[in-house]
Amino acid sequence: MSTDQVVAEVSSEATPPRRRRTVLWAAVAVGAIVTVAAIAIGTRPPAGTTLSPSPLIGRPAPLAAGETMSGAPFQPDSLHGKWALVNFFATWCVPCRGEHPQLVAFSQRHASDAEVVSIAFQDDPGHVKSFFAQRGGDWPVVKDPNGRTALDFGVTGVPESYLLDPDGTVRAKIVGGVHADALDALIGQEQGR
Repeated sequence: MSTDQVVAEVSSEATPPRRRRTVLWAAVAVGAIVTVAAIAIGTRPPAGTTLSPSPLIGRPAPLAAGETMSGAPFQPDSLHGKWALVNFFATWCVPCRGEHPQLVAFSQRHASDAEVVSIAFQDDPGHVKSFFAQRGGDWPVVKDPNGRTALDFGVTGVPESYLLDPDGTVRAKIVGGVHADALDALIGQEQGR
């Protein structure tokens, strides 16, 4: 074998074929797009109030008496006569943190005609108390130590909320975060029925 043949053979092995380079660059581009999309989705605030079907809609809410994080008793009868938003959340949940200012705004707007009730979902009471102390919100935060309330509502993940009418009937199930304006519109729609 001549020197020219050896050099040609070695250089053809050292240089990847054009197709291989194209596949490599396509994979890098797809990976970059997926990474940017994941960052954008994971860090954006909740886009809106997403309604979801539930067998509870049109039925009395299965909200039971319990104890709040402050140790006070919680009685669901205290909600009757007002609209109520039962919000399942956790301090470790990033979308829950994102929706919290919307819950505060809704609560402030509707101090006389609606109530927010939060149910701590698989969370440490100390973390929950600190969360509310730092971020605001003066509504009842009910303990659910054995997950019974979440199970009764059929909660599949947090954040998840249920809108109750003044009679205590479930009117909507909301998944993935709430917005105060969308809640106002939803109440207006339900009142117009």
